[in-house]
Amino acid sequence: MSQAIEKTLRDSAAMRWTALLLLALAMFCSYIFMDILSPIKDLMQETRGWDSTAFGTMQGSEVFLNVFVFFLIFAGIILDKMGVRFTAVLSAAVMLIGACVKWYAVSDSFIGSGLDTWFTNNLNYIPIFDELGVSPFYQGMPASAKFAACGFMIFGCGCEMAGITVSRGIVKWFKGREMALAMGSEMALARLGVATCMIFSPFFAKLGGELSVSRSVAFGVVLMCIALIMTIVYFFMDKKLDSQTGEAEEKDDPFKISDIGKILSDSGFWLVALLCVLYYSAIFPFQKYAVNMLQCNLTLTEPASDSFWASPSVTIVQYVIMLLVAAAGFASNFQKTNSKKFGLLAISIIALITYCYLGYMRQTAESIFAVFPLLAVLITPILGNYLDNHGKAVSMLILGSLLLIGCHLTFAFVLPLFKGSAVGGVIVAYATILVLGASFSLVPASLWPSVPKLVDAKVIGSAYALIFWIQNIGLWLFPLLIGKVLDATNPEGASATELDYTAPLVMLACLGVAALILGFILKAVDKKKGIGLEEPNIKN
Repeated sequence: MSQAIEKTLRDSAAMRWTALLLLALAMFCSYIFMDILSPIKDLMQETRGWDSTAFGTMQGSEVFLNVFVFFLIFAGIILDKMGVRFTAVLSAAVMLIGACVKWYAVSDSFIGSGLDTWFTNNLNYIPIFDELGVSPFYQGMPASAKFAACGFMIFGCGCEMAGITVSRGIVKWFKGREMALAMGSEMALARLGVATCMIFSPFFAKLGGELSVSRSVAFGVVLMCIALIMTIVYFFMDKKLDSQTGEAEEKDDPFKISDIGKILSDSGFWLVALLCVLYYSAIFPFQKYAVNMLQCNLTLTEPASDSFWASPSVTIVQYVIMLLVAAAGFASNFQKTNSKKFGLLAISIIALITYCYLGYMRQTAESIFAVFPLLAVLITPILGNYLDNHGKAVSMLILGSLLLIGCHLTFAFVLPLFKGSAVGGVIVAYATILVLGASFSLVPASLWPSVPKLVDAKVIGSAYALIFWIQNIGLWLFPLLIGKVLDATNPEGASATELDYTAPLVMLACLGVAALILGFILKAVDKKKGIGLEEPNIKN
């Protein structure tokens, strides 16, 4: 009998899951930095003079180069030509450079520096971009916000590059194995980065009783250093795998200009692309303002400075409980016996209730909003399994849009009614945030698997590139619009914690209404053409 075939790294469950962990932790760190200033919007106004327009313009700058300089397309070309491991390290390095620029922009060292003077006197008018109304800067924008926007643009290029690279890396290591579980696990860990940011950004900003917004960003910079280390370790693991298999890195068909006409003439592409931009524009930009919105609509009484609830210890305890909620809830989906399944589910629910109690006792908006991704982590595997076995993708899209509309309207009109009710307001906030998190799972879980059914397989790579580009337009536009609407609908000089968020929330709810209409159109198209969107992915 011939000698047994030598096993490769990916044949070992421990090794391929280690590779996944390295990539997922890099994305986890990037998600934290992405929203590092979101929980401290009020502090940015107090300490750096950023009004809502300046804050929104800076936040929207993250995807500016991806949208208007087409870096998203270049990132795909780099990945195609250079492979996963090179692009993973490059993306982490680019994110770290952007993070360092942003940190310096909000540091005390920037104030009064030569850069401060230069940015104050320059970039107030950008030819063509100003005429088109899409300039990333404007006359009167604080110099620190301008420079931070430059750093965030650089970070955004690396972050988008990392996103497509991680997906390719998972395919490489898990093809023919537990790929769906791997992708779900990576997404769950990345979303926990949002909750981590909400808890620890204000923690570091207020550490030691002295306000310093740069400490929060410095925390993010340290995490981006860790992300770079993770990708370097992955580089050597991936290189070892290639040496074992003797295979060249897998490559998708590169984006071709000639594909654009074929894709743009496909009605299915436009339905998916518009659904994508509408839905994500109502979620990700909202995250950047959610903490401040809660600060403006909840009656929160700061606990005594000498109490346990005001101590740094409670932050650590709350975060550990959050991890328990996520880990137990996620693991419950993969248990074969009911006793283990419901046991873990019970632990997750008890831990979630405990977390909510701690958030209420802390009386901070950021710890309340941090529950946002927890229900999503719990139900994402359930939804994926249901779609694989039972279908109903378009119905899921419609349900997700309805939940989205209901949540934003609740924030706009119901939550303010509980202003003055310490307990009632927090309960309404928790319930609405958890449901919004659930809708965040419904739509992506049903949207992305539908794309291959709608678009010709020969142009699927190019179609995804265009969909991501269109999505980035919304992620650039709506943080900026929310900031402008806030400033336009509130008195000049209004306190950062006394803003009226009704108009921006109604605007986001309208995005949900448009997504709902498109969902019904997509269902009609599916029924008429027999595309099979409502059918299960797994064929018996």
